[in-house]
Amino acid sequence: MIARPLALTLFCTTLLSSAALQAENFDTLETLGEALFFDENLSKNRTQSCSTCHDPEYGFADPRGMASPGDDGVSLGDRNAPTASYAHFAPMFQKLDEGVYMGGQFHDGRAATLADQAGGPPLNPIEMGMPDAGSVVARLEENPAYVVAFKDLFGDEIFADKDAAYAAMTKAIAAFEETDLFSPFDSKYDRYLRGEVELTREELLGETLFFSQQFTNCNLCHQLKPQAGAEGETFTNYEYHNIGVPENGELRDMNGVGRGHPDLGLAQNDMLSETAGLEGKIKVPTLRNIAVTAPYMHNGVFQDLRTVVLFYNTYNTKSEARMINPETGERFGPPEVAENISMEELETGPALEDREIDALVAFMKTLTDARYEHLLAE
Repeated sequence: MIARPLALTLFCTTLLSSAALQAENFDTLETLGEALFFDENLSKNRTQSCSTCHDPEYGFADPRGMASPGDDGVSLGDRNAPTASYAHFAPMFQKLDEGVYMGGQFHDGRAATLADQAGGPPLNPIEMGMPDAGSVVARLEENPAYVVAFKDLFGDEIFADKDAAYAAMTKAIAAFEETDLFSPFDSKYDRYLRGEVELTREELLGETLFFSQQFTNCNLCHQLKPQAGAEGETFTNYEYHNIGVPENGELRDMNGVGRGHPDLGLAQNDMLSETAGLEGKIKVPTLRNIAVTAPYMHNGVFQDLRTVVLFYNTYNTKSEARMINPETGERFGPPEVAENISMEELETGPALEDREIDALVAFMKTLTDARYEHLLAE
């Protein structure tokens, strides 16, 4: 845990100002990382920070839409910003078997570690838009408090090597994201496991369904620990799967990518030399805070959590009525990438009835951190 209180920083209505930053004394890696996480000066036009797209008031996700606008006020991404909640539990990107990978950060695992991920957005032209690492470091050097902190924490010569200074920045941000503020494990489900509260009948049914391979396929990908109900469960195995998510044509129209250009997911990870058979595979996301971090899927194509469960159910049901996306009134669209779909996992279990679908949604709502439970009512 960080030694000093963070609530004022995390839940204030305005981000830290430059003057406030200069008055701070960042005596630990975590407190320095906190300031960097909220610092808009690290973007080209000084309008965007890490917290802009990973808003601490909304589960460290972006509540503004299907994808995040860029610092330039014009650019719009093509993927939904994943929550930074519980992100530090993801293992380093690694190969498990032929064609099987796990871990890393981003939807395609292209950042091996949390620190690697922190270094991506500042240099992304459609995100924070800085031209190079040296330009970011120059912004750091504008702040006397940063200069003192970096030298204290990383050595007097840290700014002599721009790449080393940039890496130090990402390490500090990662240290902040590793604090309990991002992963308090205090949801209703966690309190239930500790015997502090009881679940409703509907929530208990959802729990049973979720962890039972006889009735659903949920835990095939969204359970990390071998024992159901284990404390500290992150509700993802961090593997990569193509589940046949439809293209988000509306987003493609808005950002200029254009329809018909599939997101190849893991196959776009430039750490991999051989990508055949990996097209369309996306990292399994955590279900922590899932009920308050809409929209859903890597491209934000679904707005409602119940719709997501209905989509999964299309692989098991034979009912034509169950093939309808309630958000559009039409059939769920075809897979954006039709190859490499994880049919074995998706077809596990029988079709679900309304009562079971509602119970699963109710259970997933219990995975909401205590400080976000008020968002469930909204």
